[in-house]
Amino acid sequence: MKFPRPYLLGVFILAPALPLVAAESTKKAEATRPAIVPYAQILGPIRLYTGDAPGALGQRPQDIPTLTPFLVAPEKRTGATMLILPGGGYGGLAEHEGTGYAEWFAARGITAYVLKYRLGSNGYRHPTMLNDAARALRMLRAFAKRDGLDPARIGVIGSSAGGHLAATLVTHFDPARPEGPSLDPADPIDAESSRPDLGVLCYPVISFVEFTHTGSRKNLLGENPPARLVQNLSNETQVTPATSPCFLWHTSEDKSVPVENSLLFASALRKAGVPCSLHIYEKGAHGLGFGSATKPAPPWADQLLYWFKERKFLL
Repeated sequence: MKFPRPYLLGVFILAPALPLVAAESTKKAEATRPAIVPYAQILGPIRLYTGDAPGALGQRPQDIPTLTPFLVAPEKRTGATMLILPGGGYGGLAEHEGTGYAEWFAARGITAYVLKYRLGSNGYRHPTMLNDAARALRMLRAFAKRDGLDPARIGVIGSSAGGHLAATLVTHFDPARPEGPSLDPADPIDAESSRPDLGVLCYPVISFVEFTHTGSRKNLLGENPPARLVQNLSNETQVTPATSPCFLWHTSEDKSVPVENSLLFASALRKAGVPCSLHIYEKGAHGLGFGSATKPAPPWADQLLYWFKERKFLL
């Protein structure tokens, strides 16, 4: 399968690793994470669309959704790929939940892509964010076929509001569209399914009703969204047997996004017969990611690797 060159804003090549510029929060977390092994030099992001993104409000950087790849050297690839959706209340994108996660996955042989999706703080509303995430998932599946990775091992991870977007993707995905005369031959990515093979939800926003994070809801849906839309985006109500298997973790101390969000979603998964691994830790503030020297995170990362092996996501 061939893909048109205009998807690239820059270029990326496999090469000995060079230090990646990280945000201060990511640097602080290094004390609690294993050293990064060489994987790839990243020189540029990838645009989701060749021209203006559907519904774009302009041509500013914030109007252009992109994927930043963290590629794994061929001899270290596991064949699995992760799409990373940083949190930030649908108003920003947290670096430590983007680049920080991508480095960790790549160090373990998992190809990773960080999505810069469009935000409510820049004037966007649902379904723009879901459309960006779905488009990105389709691209990763197509890239896996192109690059010799496993197109049946494409996962998504999201934190906080990014966890809500990931939960929306695992419950509101579109199946693959068969190729045919109606398919745009210049854009075969649309033929791919947007269903993740699994989801990882870190202290996620799930409900937009009783236990919601009001900032995320406002940025995604606006001031006075219709009740039906609120229900549709309260993802604990949208789980079906087709929903992707999920790993969830939260802390009881989370004061920004109550732990009930993860409990509600896990309960819905169980009722639908969807495989689920739920981890509730006693201590820890919201937004920890991998933690830092002063704010350590629970051992969720070790548990995630164990679950990946249980699910045969890592062979």
